[in-house]
Amino acid sequence: MRLPVSPRNTQAMAQALLWAAGLLTLLVLICIVGFVLKQGLPVLSAEFLTGRIQDMGKAGGIFPAIVGTFYVALVGLVIATPLGVGTAIYLTEYTQESRVTQVIRFGADCLAGVPSIIFGLFGFVFFVVTLKLGWCVLSGGLTLAFMILPTIIRTAEEAIKAVPYAYREVGFVLGGTKWQVVSRVVLPRALPGILTGIILGLGRCVSETAAVIFTAGLSVRVPVSLLDPARTMSVHFYILAREGLSMENAYGTAAALVIAILIINLAAYHLMQRFVARYS
Repeated sequence: MRLPVSPRNTQAMAQALLWAAGLLTLLVLICIVGFVLKQGLPVLSAEFLTGRIQDMGKAGGIFPAIVGTFYVALVGLVIATPLGVGTAIYLTEYTQESRVTQVIRFGADCLAGVPSIIFGLFGFVFFVVTLKLGWCVLSGGLTLAFMILPTIIRTAEEAIKAVPYAYREVGFVLGGTKWQVVSRVVLPRALPGILTGIILGLGRCVSETAAVIFTAGLSVRVPVSLLDPARTMSVHFYILAREGLSMENAYGTAAALVIAILIINLAAYHLMQRFVARYS
């Protein structure tokens, strides 16, 4: 006869499994980051970070790739953030649940599941060829904006929904308009969640390869305008590793990319903690 398991044992087993899952995730992260940094940190230097790409990447540094990554990611973020947050505000604050909102959410979910290579093909056909923008920072940024838009919409929507409705009622009772309540009451308290979505989008912009290689170009020169072609660090790493040009420089580029993403996430975490402390 099977004996019943006590609630205390069940709790202990569940806690052990959760701890194991968390530690396993942390271990995977440490292994990946540790391997990249072990191979790439010896390559990093002021000369490598500030030097120009020479001989297709076999020599020189990665400064043009750093600048290209910054420009392309910034353009994508500047375009996607107001569109995504604005759509989330509309879905949560300015409309009732209807077929229209269901279609918008379904479209966002579908976009989130589209492979990045498809975004790259779309960006190439639409921005590069049809609109005749050519391979440039603007084409790459617009493509990345469409790619990260679903992430920003869904995270911002959930963050706004998490704000208690009582806050809105107090704002209305005090005579505030709809926009005043949204902008001065709801958004400040939803800001940590909104920033999370924005940072996730920024991280994807910085690390994206397939969507950028078809739209931003492969130029080894520093872009000086939105219509100049650019090479991002992820694309530079892909070319060096895929063509076998220089695995040493490839690991150095990968290490710089990982460090940049870690800095972005740590800065975002620090900002979120400050906002939470301010409005708690």
